[in-house]
Amino acid sequence: MPTCLPLVLRRCHTCASGRFRVNGKFRVNANHKLIDAWLLVLCTACGETAKLTVLERTKVRSVRPELLDRLHANDLGLAAELLQDPVVRRRNRIALDWAGAWRLDTGGSDHVGREVIDVSVRFAARIPVRPVRLIAEGCRLSRAETDRLITDGKLVSAVRLSGKLSGGFTFTLKR
Repeated sequence: MPTCLPLVLRRCHTCASGRFRVNGKFRVNANHKLIDAWLLVLCTACGETAKLTVLERTKVRSVRPELLDRLHANDLGLAAELLQDPVVRRRNRIALDWAGAWRLDTGGSDHVGREVIDVSVRFAARIPVRPVRLIAEGCRLSRAETDRLITDGKLVSAVRLSGKLSGGFTFTLKR
């Protein structure tokens, strides 16, 4: 589950840094019947503000009133939703860095001593994480030991465990 908003990976025009943090502030500008809206992000190195386009030259009447209210209220939840939106990420040519922005909730440690465990993993948000890393942290194993269990066929799943996933999956661990 997420613990904070991820960093935005984008080049800063002032200092050439590649990371921005999101503070949840929006800028909304209306010109007659058209509206523009941006999510403001701050460079982690120099503090320069950059704008991520949310709405561009959109007719005011076509914007849902609740969205407009959330933009004016600087809703942090809306900022999180917009960062998850692939259209917004593609339009602004950004990527997200989720390092340190999520935590693993295992629901307890009663599984640690068992011989065979069947686990179902659910994501509270679409956070791209390597399943091997989740399994190692959740089962209190080293990454090398997790890789060895996969090679030996003692850690099996219907999905490929070596890539990144952002959706739920299941796996079985035999010790």
